[in-house]
Order: sequence, then structure tokens, then C-alpha cells
Amino acid sequence: MRIITLTEETKKDILDNLLKRSPNQYESYASAVSEIVNRVREERDKALFDYTKRFDHAELTADTIEVTAEEIRQAYQQVDERFVEVLRRAKDNIYQYHEKQRQFSWFDSAPNGTLLGQKVTAMERVGVYVPGGKAVYPSSVLMNVMPAKVAGVDEIIMTTPPGADGSVYAPTLVAANEAGVDKIYKVGGAQAIAAMAFGTESIPKVDKIVGPGNIYVALAKKSVYGHVSIDSIAGPSEILVLADETANPRYVAADLLSQAEHDELASAILVTTSRRLAEQVAEQIQQFVSELSRKDIIQKSIENYGYILLAGSMDEAIEAANEIASEHLEIVTRDPFQVMTKIRNAGAIFLGEYSSEPLGDYFAGPNHVLPTNGTAKFFSPLSVDDFIKKSSIISYSREALENIHEDIEYFAEAEQLTAHANSIRVRFENREGKCDE
Repeated sequence: MRIITLTEETKKDILDNLLKRSPNQYESYASAVSEIVNRVREERDKALFDYTKRFDHAELTADTIEVTAEEIRQAYQQVDERFVEVLRRAKDNIYQYHEKQRQFSWFDSAPNGTLLGQKVTAMERVGVYVPGGKAVYPSSVLMNVMPAKVAGVDEIIMTTPPGADGSVYAPTLVAANEAGVDKIYKVGGAQAIAAMAFGTESIPKVDKIVGPGNIYVALAKKSVYGHVSIDSIAGPSEILVLADETANPRYVAADLLSQAEHDELASAILVTTSRRLAEQVAEQIQQFVSELSRKDIIQKSIENYGYILLAGSMDEAIEAANEIASEHLEIVTRDPFQVMTKIRNAGAIFLGEYSSEPLGDYFAGPNHVLPTNGTAKFFSPLSVDDFIKKSSIISYSREALENIHEDIEYFAEAEQLTAHANSIRVRFENREGKCDE
């Protein structure tokens, strides 16, 4: 990996380079995605079956599009018992963490006859998209489903692309069953997003769509937003390690490559105040790359989006980390908790040398669906909040309204909304049609 001195100019160049990976930069795919979405909206199941045959080479019908109980039973036979045991432990950790995010309705009354509050209601039906092909992550099933379960969503459906034989990746089915998904459909790509957004004869319309996918899935989610809610437009994976001279270079190198192996567009950045650490990490990365199974992907990732940045001070390093606003941020310094207090922008923060990023991907409990491409400046990880709605509650007695009705009428008339003012005024008219004195 290249070692670069951190300056305002190099920081700007890096940010510009990272933003090139955003799904918003791939509008050349938009027309193809729009065609798929519109056709599914109009032709429904027919379009789904046609696209599944074209893209996944699988023949589906209304009788075979939904995964059966027998297929789930067979999936359990295809995975190791250890996988199921580990999956269940991870599921419990994720559930327990998200339980602490649960919100409840509240009401606040006053002696003057007013009652104000907030009613919290779970969404009725949510759709979870799970990738197939190269990106098959049962862990993402848990991360997308468990907060919805904690929120109390009535029905959770899942779509995932089938193989040419019409089967679904066994660990994905096991994860879905363990997480409590209600129905699973064998359909992927932009066509799956359109089906969940608008509904077909086989797949019901949902209120919200969550889950990662390729550029077609990302742009499809963007195009249906407004018809349904979505979680985010996910970009390639990212990690930034903030380290000083106390960090273990072997650990840091390993952590950087844990994200670089996702795909060629993944970003891995070390920001450090130590030149010695920078050089040692660069050496360790070369050694690891020659040993790891996905070395071709890793090599392209670090060549295009891998950086080791030398900062003049820790404050300068922290400022760079906040500007980059990485999806994953590891702090490996003498006092990581003190550094953490200065971090404003990051999807997930990992503190200390034994809090490696994969801990968050699989097991610790916090959600691994995180903001990317700098959106950690204004977005948060997927949470229980994503699966609830909040309704305001307002109740005033006549006596409470009487004390303020003239203020409301004045405000409405100042905006020239006389019907608004009249809506309040009529409640204080006497029998002769005049306002009470």
C-alpha cells in the first residue's frame, strides 16, 4: 500500500477518489434498471419469471417461486451442526443488543386539560433482500431481520436469487429460518426489489425494503423510494484504522485486508502518526496478500482505494477520519476511549486491538448494515428505529383550548389561512353565532 503524507490536498484527492465508488456515479445502469422495475410493475409475475430465466437461468412458476418447508428441512441437512450453533449464538447477541433500542409510546398530561404524546407502531410488512452469487452472507440475514423482529413487524418476507436448478444457498435458508422470516421467495436483482415495492400475484407489497445488493439492486431501491421506504443505497465496504505507535502492525494489516477482500471497490485506509508503523503495516500487507485466498480482489482494492496516511498529530489524524466518515472505524491507540470522544462521523467504532472489525460483522451484536461513502456524516446503522413509525398524539379540553385559541387564530390569519382560524374560532361561538365573551 502507498504511504502518503496527510495534507489538505492529499485528503481532498482521496475523498474525491472514494466518492467515485458511490452508486450515484453509475447512472449508466439507470435506464436498464428502470425498464426492469416498470415491467415488473405492469406485468407482475410474468416479468419476474422472465427475468429469473434470463439472469439466473432458473425456470420458476407461481407454484415454485416460494421456498417450501421441505426445502428448508433439506437446507439444514446440507450445513454443519457447528454452523447452526454459531448462527444461533450470533442471533442471540444481535437480538439482545437491538432490544436495548426498543422505543415505547408515551403520553404526558397536564392539569390544564392537555394531553400530548407519541404512539410507536411497528411496520406491518417488511421485505429483506439477500444477495446470491459471489456475495452470499448469512450474517446479513440476521442483521436485517433481527431488528425488525425486535420492533414487532407483523410479517417479514425475503427475496434471494436462485441457482440455475431453482435452489437457494442452504446457509441463507437456515439463517432465514432461525431469524424468523415468514416467507422466502426465489427471485433476485432489480426485479425482486420491484416485486416487493409494487406487489405481484405471488409476492406481496411491503412497507419497507432493506438489505444489500449489487448496483442493479441499489439503483432499483433508489427508484422505488417513495412507493416504499428503504434502508439506504449501500456502497462498497470501507475500513479506516486510526493508530499510533503502540499499535500492532500485524493486527492492523490483517484488519485492513478484512475489508479489502469484499470486492475491487472496497476501501482500506490507515491513518497514523507513526512512520515506523506505516512502513511495518505496508510490509505485513504484502506478506498477507500472497497468502490469502482472494488475493486478486484484495490487490485491486488496495491498489485503487488503499492508503496509508501519515499525520503530523493525532488531532490531524482524527480530523481526517471525521472527513472520510468511514463505514468501519478502528481506533488502535494508547487511549482509544479518549480518541473516540472526538469522533463525529463513523458507522461503527471499534476500540482497542482486540476489537477487530469482523467481530462486528458476525457476532458482537451491533448491526453491520452501516452508512458508506461518507454518509456516516448524516446516516446511522440499521436499527429498530428503521422498522417503526411514530404518530403524534394531541388532546385538548375546551378549557385548555380556550386559553390559547386567540393566539392560534392570530397565527393562522397572519399566514392568510382563514379557514384554519375559523376551525378554532367556531368552537367558541355562542348560540347567536358570535364568539363567547
